[in-house]
Amino acid sequence: MALATPQSVTINSVAISLPRIGQSLNSGLFGSNDGLVKETVSHQLGKRNRHMIRIDHNKVAADPFLTGVNQKYSMSAYLVVDVPTVGYTVAEQKQVVDGFITQLNATSGAIITQVLGNET
Repeated sequence: MALATPQSVTINSVAISLPRIGQSLNSGLFGSNDGLVKETVSHQLGKRNRHMIRIDHNKVAADPFLTGVNQKYSMSAYLVVDVPTVGYTVAEQKQVVDGFITQLNATSGAIITQVLGNET
């Protein structure tokens, strides 16, 4: 079963539509019309199952070393859920992921800010 298209992500209060731009047996690719944002959903199925959702973001900004020159910069963020083939129901897996995401979002994303600031 395939995810709905388009997907949508809001970055810095701007909703970005991500229509499907690719698909294979265990993965789907979604991308913005300008090509600056892509989202990948994939599954590796075997002794353990790995489910991944990843966002790749690109932007053009000033080069801090060359006056008047712009460069393309990119970053990515992703979540991987690694589970055994038996022992956890989908509902239980979702409960663990929900708890983790809630922790990361708590206090306006304080933990994410600290981790991105190199705290351990």
